Amino acid sequence: MQIANHIAIDEFCSSWNIEVSFINSLQETGLIEIEIVNETACIDVDQLQQLEKYIRLYYELDINIEGIETIMHLLKRLNEMQDEMNNLRNKLRLFERSET
Repeated sequence: MQIANHIAIDEFCSSWNIEVSFINSLQETGLIEIEIVNETACIDVDQLQQLEKYIRLYYELDINIEGIETIMHLLKRLNEMQDEMNNLRNKLRLFERSET
């Protein structure tokens, strides 16, 4: 059941053949947010891409919730560092141009 940009967790889990407890564990660690819509636990469709990554890590690669949390933290940190490097490169280019 899709309710205005939300998907019921029970239906999502049955279509992906995963356990509802897995979704609850992700919510407990803060990796996803569960919303109650019309007395039904749902996930926002904007979280589906991230949720699919978690499913693959957990079920296909056999990585536990804590491992997923660590991986996501490290990926976030890596992206932040890449953004910082790009900003520094841009500043360096501006500095080099102003010298010539």
